[in-house]
Amino acid sequence: MARVKRGVESHAKHKKLLNLTKGHKGGRSKLVKQAKESLLHAGQYAFAGRRQRRRDMRRLWITQLNAATRVEGISYSKFIAKLKEKNILLDRKILADLAVNQPADFKKIVSQVK
Repeated sequence: MARVKRGVESHAKHKKLLNLTKGHKGGRSKLVKQAKESLLHAGQYAFAGRRQRRRDMRRLWITQLNAATRVEGISYSKFIAKLKEKNILLDRKILADLAVNQPADFKKIVSQVK
């Protein structure tokens, strides 16, 4: 059986890896072993970051709602509690969007809740 040399395949794999780590600092973008480790960590950070983004957005919506409800003379927590009590099924994302972009409609919702 003939001997098989795999230089072409490994070179292609290394080239692909180094292209993916373009923009990383130092050896992380130039040395194969470091680049591979850097890429693995980058993937973990990206995964965690997608979860973090959802948390940050929810926090932003709550902050916007709190500011808008305080102007109307009710606290955020009481507003949310009364929404549930009245069975108004609007989530924080929609409510925050209304509070920022359509304050008149948001006022109507607050008056229904009061």
